[in-house]
Amino acid sequence: MLLSVSLAMMLAGAPAADPVGAGRKAFSTCLSKQIQPAINDKMSLADFQAHMKQACADQESAFRAAIVAQDKADRMSDKDAQADADDQVAEYVDKITGEFEDYSQPG
Repeated sequence: MLLSVSLAMMLAGAPAADPVGAGRKAFSTCLSKQIQPAINDKMSLADFQAHMKQACADQESAFRAAIVAQDKADRMSDKDAQADADDQVAEYVDKITGEFEDYSQPG
């Protein structure tokens, strides 16, 4: 009985899931999964970028929303929270775009 009470107290005190971390992971995973099929299909950079944006739109939206919510909870202005979300999303997109460019080079 004491064990179940202790376990229940530990679970109640456990931190809530990290929506920003979960959103970041889902978004980066989705972006990464787009590289190899795009290389196999010999997509141009512009086609890859358009495809990636469309394929990962839901994950991007969830990631953005989580960032903005966290930033606003930390008392950041809406404008600054949106700018932070834009910067973080752009960082991941730029990284994956760079990887696509590197992997799609002949050689």
